[in-house]
Amino acid sequence: MACALTTGRAEPCKDVVGGLKAVYFSDFGGLGAITYSSSSDEIATLAGTPTAYKYDLRGTSSFEQTINSSRETGTTFYEQTLNLQLKKMDADTHDELALLVAARPHVFVEDNNGNIFLAGLEFGMDVSGGTIATGAAMGDLSGYTLTLTGMEKKPANFLASDLATTGVTVSATQVTP
Repeated sequence: MACALTTGRAEPCKDVVGGLKAVYFSDFGGLGAITYSSSSDEIATLAGTPTAYKYDLRGTSSFEQTINSSRETGTTFYEQTLNLQLKKMDADTHDELALLVAARPHVFVEDNNGNIFLAGLEFGMDVSGGTIATGAAMGDLSGYTLTLTGMEKKPANFLASDLATTGVTVSATQVTP
């Protein structure tokens, strides 16, 4: 049976941290054929020539995957939610976010442990909400919040190595607010 379990899991050491380091947006459909590692669903290489645009992160940005499974319908899918907080407003970021809101990118998510996940692998991710705001108090956020969501058949895949080795070109172009 295809649903047979194959292994258990030991209690891990307490040697990881939460949080995101960066996200990289790549235009939908540019990944090409995907080669997976022989022993897992880790992505080894991408045959396309995707270019990714890096957004550095600090603070309250997060990535979460919710398992949705129904006995009644026999379906299971993973809802991927990326919450971003981008500090400081500027005209160039306004323009770029307008493009991002209209797009459906693939998103590479890098956490503070050095893991890189590919969210929106098959269907892309959509901006589903956000704000452009200046808070009332001196210590409030002046910047952007974005929520991107995606629905996929599997959880976001790990990359077996870094973006360059996988076949992704990271653009050197970044807005410096």
